[in-house]
Amino acid sequence: MTRSPRSTGLTGLARAGFDDLGRADADLAELADLTGVDRDELIASAEAAADPDSAVSALLRIARRDASIVTDSLRRRPAAVWSVLGASLGLADFYLRHPEELADLASEGDGLPTRDELIVQMLDAVGAEDGFAASSGDDAWVALRVRYRRMLARIARFDLAASDPTIILHAVAAALADAAGAALEASLAVARSRLVAGVAGAGRFERDAVAATRLAIIGMGKSGARELNYVSDVDVIFVGGSADEDTVSESQAVEIATRLAIQTMRGISEVEIEPPLWEVDPNLRPEGKQGALVRTLDSHIAYYDRWAKSWEFQALLKARPLAGDVQLGEQYVDAVQPMVWASAARENFVESVQKMRERVTDHIPPAEVARQLKLGPGGIRDVEFTVQLLQLVHGATDDRIRERSTLDALDALVSEGYIGREDASRFALDYRRLRVMEHRLQLRELRRTHLMPEDGAALRTLARSSRIGDGGDRVVAVWEEIKREVREIHVRLFYRPLLSAVAALPADEQTLSPEAARARLAAIGFRDPAGALRHIGALTSGLSRKAVIQRHLMPVMIRWFADGVDPDYGLLAFRRISERLGNTPWFLRMLRDSSGAAESLTRLLSGSRYVGELMEWIPESIAWLDSPDQLRPRPGFVLQEEARAIQTRHASIDDAMSAVRALRRRELLRLAMAAVVGELSIEELAEGLTTITEVTIQATLRAVRREVVPPEDDRLDFSVIAMGRFGGSELGFGSDADIIYVFDANGVPAQRAQELALQLVQGVRRYSEDHRLPLELDAGLRPEGRNGPLVRSLESYAEYYRRWSLSWEAQALLRARGVAGSVTLIDRFLALADDLRYPVAPDPQGLREIRRIKARVESERLPQGQDRSRHLKLGPGGLSDVEWLVQLIQLEHAHRVPGLRTTSTIAALEAAVEAELIPRDAAEKLAAAWRLASRLRSANTLLSGQTSDVLPTDRGRLDGIARLLEYPARSATVVEEDWMRAARQARRVFEKLFYG
Repeated sequence: MTRSPRSTGLTGLARAGFDDLGRADADLAELADLTGVDRDELIASAEAAADPDSAVSALLRIARRDASIVTDSLRRRPAAVWSVLGASLGLADFYLRHPEELADLASEGDGLPTRDELIVQMLDAVGAEDGFAASSGDDAWVALRVRYRRMLARIARFDLAASDPTIILHAVAAALADAAGAALEASLAVARSRLVAGVAGAGRFERDAVAATRLAIIGMGKSGARELNYVSDVDVIFVGGSADEDTVSESQAVEIATRLAIQTMRGISEVEIEPPLWEVDPNLRPEGKQGALVRTLDSHIAYYDRWAKSWEFQALLKARPLAGDVQLGEQYVDAVQPMVWASAARENFVESVQKMRERVTDHIPPAEVARQLKLGPGGIRDVEFTVQLLQLVHGATDDRIRERSTLDALDALVSEGYIGREDASRFALDYRRLRVMEHRLQLRELRRTHLMPEDGAALRTLARSSRIGDGGDRVVAVWEEIKREVREIHVRLFYRPLLSAVAALPADEQTLSPEAARARLAAIGFRDPAGALRHIGALTSGLSRKAVIQRHLMPVMIRWFADGVDPDYGLLAFRRISERLGNTPWFLRMLRDSSGAAESLTRLLSGSRYVGELMEWIPESIAWLDSPDQLRPRPGFVLQEEARAIQTRHASIDDAMSAVRALRRRELLRLAMAAVVGELSIEELAEGLTTITEVTIQATLRAVRREVVPPEDDRLDFSVIAMGRFGGSELGFGSDADIIYVFDANGVPAQRAQELALQLVQGVRRYSEDHRLPLELDAGLRPEGRNGPLVRSLESYAEYYRRWSLSWEAQALLRARGVAGSVTLIDRFLALADDLRYPVAPDPQGLREIRRIKARVESERLPQGQDRSRHLKLGPGGLSDVEWLVQLIQLEHAHRVPGLRTTSTIAALEAAVEAELIPRDAAEKLAAAWRLASRLRSANTLLSGQTSDVLPTDRGRLDGIARLLEYPARSATVVEEDWMRAARQARRVFEKLFYG
């Protein structure tokens, strides 16, 4: 059966790449009628278009306005016309506005316009002569923009015609930067004319004064490196001055130069009949947006000498004269370049480098990260960051790698032996392919974008225009492969050569001198790079299976350590643990096969000395990282059973208690590891710490009782009562365990019972001691405080509380909770305590005394010279404020509000809200401050391994604490401000409700 001519024609359209066959058929028919070009000839030419549908639609719209220009262009250079209009809707719209410009696209010439040609063309567009444009009106800006887009189309024509656009990427990017410079040159010429003409908003100045004013436009970033995109912000810095102080003074020249700069930017970026070209961004200037738009050369140098931050020097890495006074621009670059390369020696260089890395993903909406061609993982910025960092580290002593462009810098780094040739070659190819894709995406609509499309048709167009893959699926697959490779090569380029300075690597791998390796380690945050190299050498040297695995993993582990708070300690601790474990099979297997566990290990060791020091003694704990369930707190009954089994296995109290101490250390390490990797809430952590403390005290009491109390005296009842935060199940790392002891003779002679009880107390205190991980049993809340007897009988407590107890002792009993010993005695003691802590009629005098004591505590117990606002316990809005307020409410109302009869601060606070004793908003502020203070105290201990109630002022320690609380890196100021704000709010509530 023969097919109809129309059917055959549609098949031909599909082969040519058309998608909407019906519409394309109609558009082609109309275009053929308007231009007289044969339909089959049009279809054949359309194969040059990445998107034939949009190309024929654009040609048809232009032909309806001017058929003759389309006809002529299609007859002269059909492939160029179809390829440009099929790749760029933005240029198609340009030709629709200006059909006559299509003739230039179809003109002779295949090469890229040179820098000189671009300047001549742009100045010709505005009729510039002696630096002044022929017109000062808006028409000059329109002419400038039209000519720029003409030249942009010439660049695109060359780019799209290449069989492999990655090969010419470097030249195309340079031409785009030269075109931007030429556009700024022409806009500056218009600006001069506008100032002389006195155009509204420009000011009016004499022509001689304007002519004598020097203005250099310094290109930064990609424009400075001559690696610009089709549509990109052009970062600039303006340098002004006077060429003739007899004609114009320096100060007046700066004023004129400032107005010239403003008008120059308006010519490029302000909305006009012809759309803006791109954004001119001057915010990399000294002091950023707050700084003067134009400074003299001397003013720039003075700023960089005295006040500039490291990142400002790094931003100058690619600076070059872009437009305006070239001589002044070169003087500026010559003055600042030495400062750029000296920046690696500055004190805050490491922090600055880390900020460079953060800017890779700053401000990206989470939904866009996976589609980010530039800023996402394995994207363009990752390549540029790696190259720039290597330059900054090694360029301080080697001027041969001081190149502006990324690709030139890569070549120089290879030539001078800093990176391997094969990896650099792959890195450069990946970079070129990413940049080509970026170019095609921006060329499509002539707008700034770095997002990979999700639409199938858009992906097909990208694949065809970039010549990367033969379809949408293929271009995505290539992109995913590039991203993986970029991340892998980053590690190989920067970190793996570090091993060559201390370990034997294969002959074909890149080697670094020890000096170069130390420079790299210092750049990424190691304070003792020589020591770090020694540790790396010890870990990776030799022929053992362990050394082979360590050599494979060490490059990426160095990166992970460097991302931590204290990379030096982290690496040292890892070396010690590795030496303890030796060739243990499971350890080597975990390092090799579980990158998640290995990364968590580096995070733990570089972020917490508390964890690192314990892990050195319990290295088998590393295995927990491979199983999230192993990092969950173990239930109390499981720990109790293990503690009882320990005591069954060991005959002597010393052996039994040594095993119990090991149990406690192990569980504290488990909790610490879980806290650092973010597995626990503050409530779960407090409960876990309280549980293991209870189990330890219970096991200790059982062991001591077995040694101290003979069978004939076994009737003696003895109990341990938890007080304070221990009683409230609110312990943090480093918290003391507040307790009191009680006994009941229960038929044992009184004197004998007293002696045995005291021996039990002494035994519990002695055998619970742990010099490696202290457990401080603090009995300071007993009757009469530290002046009273360590242990009393229940009758003695009853008598004391009946006759002599003070208000603070009733307050202290609010947290009383039995944790070890006779359950019957605990119940009797708590019944006694209930009468005091939940009184039917609170004593007003006692309540006043509590308020007075609180005021005295604030003034007397804070360390001399200590900043009160930083004390997490006793400072304004700290733990003490919240707890004393809650306890005052309990003393007043717990008798009639059962919910207040709890040892938990947060539970009592919630009960007070439900009983309408405190507004919910106030309670939320109190709870927020209490939780944050608790978290900060624990984090402080985890970070340093030492207990402290004071928020440190050292920015490094503060940042470490912030990281443990899952703030982003370099959040020292943020966490400090969060605490100060929470404390202020809590203090206001406290003062209103506590003192009235």
